[in-house]
Amino acid sequence: MKNIKVKDIINLAKAKLIMGDENLICENFCKDTRLIKEGDIYIAIKGQNFDGNLFWKEALEKGAKAVIVQDIDFEKEDLSKFEGKTIIEVKDVLETLYRIAKFKRELYDIPVVAITGSVGKTSTKDIVANVVKEKYNTLKTEGNNNNNIGLPFTVLRLKEENAMVLEMGMNHFGEISLLTHIAKPTICVITNIGTSHIGNLGSRENILKAKLEILEGTKNPIVVINNDNDLLHKWYEENKDKYKIITFGIENKSDIMAQNVKLYEEYSEFSTNIDGKDFKIKVPVGGEHFVLNSLCSICVGKALEIENEKIVDGIEKFELTKNRMDIEELKDGIKVINDAYNASYESMKMTLKYISEIKANRKIAVLGDMFELGEFSEELHKKVGEEVVKNNIDILICSGENSKNIIETAKNQGMKPENIYYFENKEDILNLLEKIVEPQDVILFKASNGMQFYKLAVQIKTILNEK
Repeated sequence: MKNIKVKDIINLAKAKLIMGDENLICENFCKDTRLIKEGDIYIAIKGQNFDGNLFWKEALEKGAKAVIVQDIDFEKEDLSKFEGKTIIEVKDVLETLYRIAKFKRELYDIPVVAITGSVGKTSTKDIVANVVKEKYNTLKTEGNNNNNIGLPFTVLRLKEENAMVLEMGMNHFGEISLLTHIAKPTICVITNIGTSHIGNLGSRENILKAKLEILEGTKNPIVVINNDNDLLHKWYEENKDKYKIITFGIENKSDIMAQNVKLYEEYSEFSTNIDGKDFKIKVPVGGEHFVLNSLCSICVGKALEIENEKIVDGIEKFELTKNRMDIEELKDGIKVINDAYNASYESMKMTLKYISEIKANRKIAVLGDMFELGEFSEELHKKVGEEVVKNNIDILICSGENSKNIIETAKNQGMKPENIYYFENKEDILNLLEKIVEPQDVILFKASNGMQFYKLAVQIKTILNEK
């Protein structure tokens, strides 16, 4: 393990050592006093709605051996209570976090896979990490900690691992640039370019530009892209002589392709050719998008010179992060699909297509608003309504102002009004489902995270199991 000492932080941040030992080794970092463990280094993050600096004393009382803070007027009485502890004062704690994480990354000469895209970052990260760990001791982003705080803290967890798989998210220009300059990836993955955050960025072309910031943090990276995506395919054709690019796809001719794709409720199968040898691969999650994720992981595996058989093993053994297509079967064969962590038009389309292929008594879609779509919101919600009808959803239940556009289009395209419901109050959704759900029904919950439909999915499982 490569050690960071207090004096390194002082040098990086031009910090002031209020008290303590400059040779103290900083091993474990934490930003939440509720999770502090003995010997942690507490980093007092200051955000728009919270200020971690208010809890520096609590952190030390709970066992932190050092704190990194800003804007504190220290009382002599307070300092005397924490004799033997270390207090570092900086001008900007967040900027200090970035510098420490960047410093930590530079201590390690290891492969780093960075993954971004409009849809499927987390599921792609999970399956890629499972392949990478067939050869390497791998650190990966936990959950969706893919922002300007989550990624640096992930890097700071690096100890004995000799590879990292990191997820990078963004809402605006410049955010991935910050992350990639910290992570310095050796392999850059772009899953697709869709409409997520189009309200902030104005066009899919601008979303592509923002995602391509991932290339700024490293020299001569290997780039892995989804060649079936229209904008990425165009970018590939224009840049294939500039970068080392590995492509994957089902439709467009690519380096790694899937043939004979078979989609089932709980898994998918496809054939592919790797280095002239044919493999039949079983993906333990249903849906065509997980076939694409698997192809992506093969590209990364080949870039890291992982044995073909081990790549296949990694794909077939992976497990999905919770709330991403979390499927649970209840009594009477009722299935609840909790895919409510986040939503965009592309992910709505993929999920509706997936449940259309499930054998069920009826398919019930509980859909809510998609956020950050700006002037495109009405258009994209209406397109979701088209997908509802196209995929033969039996019952549509919506909540959220923008979801009214889903309902309007579904009605206009022939869905029977008696099979469509709208509720302002989410409690009414649960009451309706309790009344109408029948054996062998499938219920999908999908909306942007702020709608908190994932809570509905948990609640309805309890209600139906107790009936």
